[in-house]
Amino acid sequence: MSDIVYLKYEELGDMLKVIIYSSQSMLGVVPMLYHITHGGKDVLFIQTGAVGSSTVHYVVQQGKPAKRFIQLRRLTGDFSYVDNLGGDAQSLYVPVLGLEKSTLEFPFLK
Repeated sequence: MSDIVYLKYEELGDMLKVIIYSSQSMLGVVPMLYHITHGGKDVLFIQTGAVGSSTVHYVVQQGKPAKRFIQLRRLTGDFSYVDNLGGDAQSLYVPVLGLEKSTLEFPFLK
């Protein structure tokens, strides 16, 4: 049985730093960024971890992201929503993937 740990962030920028850190690890794995409407709230989340355990990092937003990607600057952690992949080698371009349903519970939404 797998254990899931949920971490709720106050700000999206803080959660995106997990993506920067993960991309700089030895494996160089960049977590996927998902959007789902859960309990009437717009949630952005990433999932990290190994087999048998998982950490779900999430933040509640004021609406659905208007653009399809987040340009995340590796050196500063600054980010902006963009429509397309760009050519800035100092940035990660993270797609925002829309989910219809999930089995995740997202505690602390109330």
